[in-house]
Amino acid sequence: MADTRHCEQCGTEFAPRREHARFCSARCRVAWNREHTSERAAEESALDWSVTAMRETTGRLLRMTPRDRSRGFAVISEAVWWVTIVDGTLVRYHPDTYDGVLDGLPRARRRAIEETLGGLRFVRNRMGHHLDPDDFIQSAGGRITAWTWKPVPEPPLASLPPRGQAWEMTRYRAYQAHLAGRTVGDTFGRAAVFLELATDRAKLASPAAPLPQSISL
Repeated sequence: MADTRHCEQCGTEFAPRREHARFCSARCRVAWNREHTSERAAEESALDWSVTAMRETTGRLLRMTPRDRSRGFAVISEAVWWVTIVDGTLVRYHPDTYDGVLDGLPRARRRAIEETLGGLRFVRNRMGHHLDPDDFIQSAGGRITAWTWKPVPEPPLASLPPRGQAWEMTRYRAYQAHLAGRTVGDTFGRAAVFLELATDRAKLASPAAPLPQSISL
């Protein structure tokens, strides 16, 4: 069966184009937002604390030299969790802002950001459940920023519905293209800068507020 869900506003069954899609159209999303102002306030609070946790965790990761591999793996796993939580929250509740920030990037940079985040979603789904951290990460001693992501075999996906298989294979390919062989520091640095920028845009008080002329990611 195709992977479908029901629009939270009108109840129409639709095939989601994104993993966290909740509405069948932009019109339904706008209508829901107008009718659920209290939920929006809770969402903003959740975004605030999750961004704070992401900032603290990735900052610690980018600074630390762990005493052993297990501690390094634990911090990387925590960073993967918070980065993907913030990414998912932005895509779920602020899709227009999220896409607007991406649209402001050169094509190659946009693809690198999207696939870096897709690759981290793949790690989140697989690390600790199907693969150990040691299967993903090549430790090199010293700072975690110098550790690299290992290439991994194609995952078994038969238990997932067709659309779920397609999403996970897209994440896997993103991992192979933009994480495997690259350093942990490069990955989390790129992801965190983009997500903090997207969060700042989402929290602007006025939708007409001027945007920066250029950004560096």
